[in-house]
Parts: sequence; structure tokens; C-alpha cells
Amino acid sequence: MTLMSDRDVMGDEFEIEDMSTGRHASGFGRVGDGRTFSFRVERRTLEVMVYRPRISGPVPQTEDVVATATRSLAHVDVHDERSLAAAVRDAVADAQTVPLPAR
Repeated sequence: MTLMSDRDVMGDEFEIEDMSTGRHASGFGRVGDGRTFSFRVERRTLEVMVYRPRISGPVPQTEDVVATATRSLAHVDVHDERSLAAAVRDAVADAQTVPLPAR
């Protein structure tokens, strides 16, 4: 597990705050616009969830998800932090908006 720096992220910046690598890699981070994200590797597939800004509690809920992305990791070394971080960064940038649930 790697813990990254505790600095402010501004603008279009991207920061992974915590990452574990390997077959069951996972982690979380934030982007400069106030949104946070989490990711995990499941069966050689990267799953990313982007959450709305200013979540009220410490653990995001299903209704806090504003975008998701899924991509194959067939050509990514999930044991290498730099390779995995690049794949996560690209997935966060390409995440598709989730429709709001009906009330």
C-alpha cells in the first residue's frame, strides 16, 4: 500500500491518495474539482467510481456516485504503481456520467 502526499489538489490535477497493487489492486484519490474516486481490479478489469464533491460522510454511498468507468487491464502491469496509476488516471478522465436515480 502506498500513501501519497497530503497536499491540496487544484484545477485539473489528479492525485491517488492510497494504492495497493497486484491482482486485487484498489485505492482512492481525488481530482482538482473536489470530486473523489475509488478503484479496484476485478478479474483483470479496472472498475472506477467517481463521487460527487463534498460528500457529507467518511464513506461514499451509492447515491454519491456521479460517474463510472470500466476497462480491460490486459496490457497493464497491475504490480507496477506507475502503470496502474496511469490506467486509473485515464479511466477517471473517461468516466461516463451515471443517470440520477428516480425519486
